[in-house]
Amino acid sequence: MPLKSLAPESRRTLLLIAVLLPLLAVFGYVALNSGPLAPVPVVLGKVEKQPLTPALFGTGNVVARATHKVGPTSAGRLSRVAVQTGDKVRAGQWLAEVEPVDLDQRVAAQQAALQRADAGIVAARAQRDEAQVRQEFAAQQAQRYAQLQTSGFASPELTLAKRQEWQAAQAGLRAAQAALASAEQERQRLQAEREASRRQRDNLTLRAPVNGWVVRRNADPGTTLLAGQAVLEIVEHGGLWLDVRFDQQRAAGLKAGLKAQIVLRSQGDAPLPGKVERIEPYADATTEEILAKVGFAGAITPPIGELAEVTVTLASLPAGPVIDNASIQRQNGQIGVWQVDNGQLRFQPVALGAGDLNGKVQVRQGLRGGEQVVVYSQKALSADTRIKPVEALPGVASAGSRR
Repeated sequence: MPLKSLAPESRRTLLLIAVLLPLLAVFGYVALNSGPLAPVPVVLGKVEKQPLTPALFGTGNVVARATHKVGPTSAGRLSRVAVQTGDKVRAGQWLAEVEPVDLDQRVAAQQAALQRADAGIVAARAQRDEAQVRQEFAAQQAQRYAQLQTSGFASPELTLAKRQEWQAAQAGLRAAQAALASAEQERQRLQAEREASRRQRDNLTLRAPVNGWVVRRNADPGTTLLAGQAVLEIVEHGGLWLDVRFDQQRAAGLKAGLKAQIVLRSQGDAPLPGKVERIEPYADATTEEILAKVGFAGAITPPIGELAEVTVTLASLPAGPVIDNASIQRQNGQIGVWQVDNGQLRFQPVALGAGDLNGKVQVRQGLRGGEQVVVYSQKALSADTRIKPVEALPGVASAGSRR
């Protein structure tokens, strides 16, 4: 039917439909290809079966195995200090001295008391010897008069008197022996006090307990010190290690004796050999990290507190399903991957094992190998999301790199 033969209202309707249909077609094409309904670009990866050499990466800082704090055992004023922070010292080397105050006079007084005690012991021994002679003579007299009484030449009263003299002499001997023992004990006490004072005096001369270097100087000459207050802190040569933190989820297989590579912040990318020496019994519940002590293989003395990166190589694992760690997602509290079956998405829960530093993670359950999974996606995915496989996403590393 010719357009002119139609009513004016019908002609306008047809013209409007002719204009709207192309617009609707263009809008639908745009919505399905570049709008909110457009497929999401994704980078796919294949689950491969391959052996894995897992490794742990952690960060830590240099700490001292033990710090020797050198200070006096009694209060006093620091008179001299011979070393500075950073100086190397030898065991027994003189480091500092504290004023003895009255210790020298105390030692002299105790020496005089000790000499007086020696004289007292000599006198007590003489008294003991005299009492012993009297006791022996009294014993002989008592025995003699007992025999004379038996023969009728001495009265019972005289024999009893001699026996009493013998008993008195025995008591005198015991008293003299006790006095001698007391004098000897007093001498031992005075000698112990003198030795304690001498040691206390010697402790005012501070010496290095080990071969090492001074890491801290806490006082200067003229400072009044308390008993036990540290003047210097010394770390023994070879007495440094690293306090390293590792992620608990990846720390399976971490144990003492494993080799490590250490990169100190001041050394750039030059790795140093090391070894895991101890796993701490307490983990950090807040950061979910395991603490370990890693020692240096050689003699090295970096600054205490310096940061370091530590890589620990674990035992190699046999061939098994391996995925990129970038493909791991969490849905409704489950860990898994987005698996692609015939262009459709399906969330597949997995149980993960160890991983290496190249971004590969072992799959213990959930995948057998050969499946396709989403490694990177431009947006968050769901089971209804349409996807468009691409080689790479702008600004995102290719599959297989570290996450």
